[in-house]
Amino acid sequence: MEPIELPAIAPATEGRELYAVVGNPVAHSKSPFIHARFAGQTGEPVEYRHLLAPIGGFADTVRAFIAARGRGLNVTVPFKLEAHGLADRLSARAEAAGAVNTLRVDSDGLYGDNTDGVGLVRDIESNLGVRLAGARILLLGAGGAARGVILPILARSPAELTIVNRTAAKADALVDRFRTAANDAGCTLGGGGPQAAAPRAYDIVVNATAGSLDAALPECDARVFGAGTLAYDMMYGTQPTVFMRHAESLGARAADGLGMLVEQAAESFFVWRAVRPASAPVLAELRATLAAARA
Repeated sequence: MEPIELPAIAPATEGRELYAVVGNPVAHSKSPFIHARFAGQTGEPVEYRHLLAPIGGFADTVRAFIAARGRGLNVTVPFKLEAHGLADRLSARAEAAGAVNTLRVDSDGLYGDNTDGVGLVRDIESNLGVRLAGARILLLGAGGAARGVILPILARSPAELTIVNRTAAKADALVDRFRTAANDAGCTLGGGGPQAAAPRAYDIVVNATAGSLDAALPECDARVFGAGTLAYDMMYGTQPTVFMRHAESLGARAADGLGMLVEQAAESFFVWRAVRPASAPVLAELRATLAAARA
């Protein structure tokens, strides 16, 4: 076996502190753009980069980053589970998610957090103006993306959360995992295979599957969409996803996950710097960039 070649990591420019998004692939990530805007807003001395970690070399890449006096990392695919295992301490939401998308370098080791669920909740409530409290919510998918958002959703006290997945056992496992949190929130929690979704319109339908990456619709009864439904796809692109177009054809309002991306980044920035940036102008700028790409 040939040795894994690690990336060379230069220290930050004098007077700045080093942060990065680490993944494989990672060049497409908009995180450097977002965090540069946050740093400019707040005056925080943040220098933010892309960091390509080789498969099989994530832990060593993180150690090299720390040796270069790096202060924090956003973690993207396929390393969120490895980041969870590498962290010395975990936030409650990272522990519940079983995955880490934010690492902070502290004097006593690595602190792992998961800001995905907070990003989703803030986008739905603050940017899209839809209340989660008292809502009937359908969550499509039972993988890491779904698991990362369940606890923050439950914290908003929805009336009902139904988790459905093509493999029913995976949905059942999440229902068991989060049953106590749902009871504490006064939320009815259930799920299973696609047939577990009630054949009537939900207030919010969240697509947490990876189907939109290859233009595949998740298995879902068309009756779950109605005129009052927000159909939210965690994916985003220059064009509406196939899930969004399907939901709109059935009368629902559709939204992509670009706002979630910006909001989870804002929460990561707060975890690192204890300063909360304004997300709205950054999201507007990214929306304009996507619109220009469509033209």
